[in-house]
Amino acid sequence: MSFDLVFFGGTGDLTWRKLMPALFQAFRHGKLPEGGRILAVARDEQTDEKYRDWLRERFKEVEGDKRPSDEEFQRFAAMVFYRRMDLSQPEHYTRLKEWLGERQADTVVLYLATSPHLFTQICEQLGAAGLNHSRVRVVLEKPLGHDLASAQQINRVVRSVFEEQQAFRIDHYLGKPSVQNLMALRFGNAFFEPLWRRESIANIQITLAESLGVGTRGPFYDGTGALRDMIQNHALQLLTILAMEPPASNDADAIRDEKLKVLRALKPFTADSVVRDVVRGQYRAGSVGGQSVPGYLQEAKVPADSRCETFVALRTEIQNWRWAGVPFYLRTGKRLAARDAQIVINFRQVPHAIFPGAQRANRLIIKLQPEDGLELELLAAKGGAPGEALAPVSLDLDFDKAFSGAARVGAYERLLLDAIAGKLNLFVRSDEQEQAWRWVGPILDAWAASEEPPRPYTAGSWGPAASSAMVARDGFTWPEEV
Repeated sequence: MSFDLVFFGGTGDLTWRKLMPALFQAFRHGKLPEGGRILAVARDEQTDEKYRDWLRERFKEVEGDKRPSDEEFQRFAAMVFYRRMDLSQPEHYTRLKEWLGERQADTVVLYLATSPHLFTQICEQLGAAGLNHSRVRVVLEKPLGHDLASAQQINRVVRSVFEEQQAFRIDHYLGKPSVQNLMALRFGNAFFEPLWRRESIANIQITLAESLGVGTRGPFYDGTGALRDMIQNHALQLLTILAMEPPASNDADAIRDEKLKVLRALKPFTADSVVRDVVRGQYRAGSVGGQSVPGYLQEAKVPADSRCETFVALRTEIQNWRWAGVPFYLRTGKRLAARDAQIVINFRQVPHAIFPGAQRANRLIIKLQPEDGLELELLAAKGGAPGEALAPVSLDLDFDKAFSGAARVGAYERLLLDAIAGKLNLFVRSDEQEQAWRWVGPILDAWAASEEPPRPYTAGSWGPAASSAMVARDGFTWPEEV
């Protein structure tokens, strides 16, 4: 299958840090279809060769085992081209159409790796130039808007130019092998389904923790914050996969229909419940990994009076028969104690304890990063003596070791290959995305109306103490406090 893949924002960080390396890995793994061309477009005046030289230098920053050899890069770079393009000039879209028209590729993928405020302008110009025919797919990078109204505006323009099945709204978390394993875990194994409900599960906790600060992204992050950056998309997508009903098939819309039902069943926030069930924080100077780090307000280009949140923890419920009364806790933050993305399923205690001593409930820990695996915590008697107290034991599965003979496909590699192939399963539909914005909207409104600043927390900790207090109110704890 021949394809043309165009990166708008071809010299931007996302393209050279994530997208081009992911495409190279697909090329190395033999997954990239033959007969493909990769075109980077940006405002810089460069030739194909100068861009390839520039890209070669950028690839030197790729982590060791993923860095291409000179021979590999030469073969990959033969597919890469560059064109100067001013995104505000209609004639430049005409030139792009001419370049693409040099041959009739089976698929044309237009990847908008630009600032979201350019999405509508680019889509309108693509439509005016006739670059919206049935062979075209447009990939929209997050964040898609900054609230419900802006997301709806972008979607209105996208739908006026492209059919819904041509629009690939990307959330790179959905491309992670560990996240894809959530579907396999739930719907490929018979013994989980009878337990996956309110009668057996006490609570579910989703943690997306980063030890890094905002770095050089201060201006972007200060206008975004942790709620928009992580909760509205990544965390909610994980929640929907965990909580959805079994879809009728593996068809993209069958899956996305069930995810949408979960989003619609989430308990809506009010001004009062935001105060009670949402904690926002902002990191102060501290120590991470033995190194002193500055506070958020001391980061480059961050306003000294910023009220941007770098931490969010919240409690919610899903109002349906399967999950009624089960609290879901979501948290994310920067400059936390460790880089750790995991889901903890806390099961209920046994109804009647016949063994002595306090008994810990069973837990299923789904590890997303930096490890990729499953850990099931059980209770067992050490010596098997009558009346002996039980002790916790773990069944630990490391997917990287279990599948060591197979090349594991990275998130962007998987999503780029799916976009080329036209597979929508791991992409977000517009109604999903808008419903997620609709749900977080009252939180944003309450914060905007409040005079309370984010709660401070020390870099290297697990966030404000109020986060632990929120969970403790229900009689539970976060994983690191067990």
